[in-house]
Amino acid sequence: MAIEKWVGGASLAWFILFVGEILSMFNFLAHHTAQEIDALLPSLQGGPEMLEFISIGIGPALILAGLSYLLSRRYGSRLVGSMIVAGGAILLVGMYYANTLLSTISVSYLVTEVKLSPPIFMAVSIPVMIIGSLLFKTKPRPKKDYFFDR
Repeated sequence: MAIEKWVGGASLAWFILFVGEILSMFNFLAHHTAQEIDALLPSLQGGPEMLEFISIGIGPALILAGLSYLLSRRYGSRLVGSMIVAGGAILLVGMYYANTLLSTISVSYLVTEVKLSPPIFMAVSIPVMIIGSLLFKTKPRPKKDYFFDR
């Protein structure tokens, strides 16, 4: 398998990881009261953890999706394109579900980063899917045999 397929697979895994991180944090915040959260994790704040999850999860996912697109844009690859589109779709659905959980989170943990991250990443997922779908219609260029073109 070529390197762009491995990078596309890693990008898909990072998208899944990011959605899992956000949903686990939102579920934890939604199903516990502020007193329980303070007793379990006294240092938990919404904003710094969200920024940490963004830098750990979605940053590498977007970089790897862009890299796999750049590596396979010349000849097109349905597999790489479908991995990028699937990553964008997973991000869209996961952030939509996370956005529905915002109403159940305690007001003391609804900081700006927590409130704004699901809509921002829903908006980011659409260009990711568009970029991945561009690989479906790219026609492979024929290789030139320079030895016989004399």
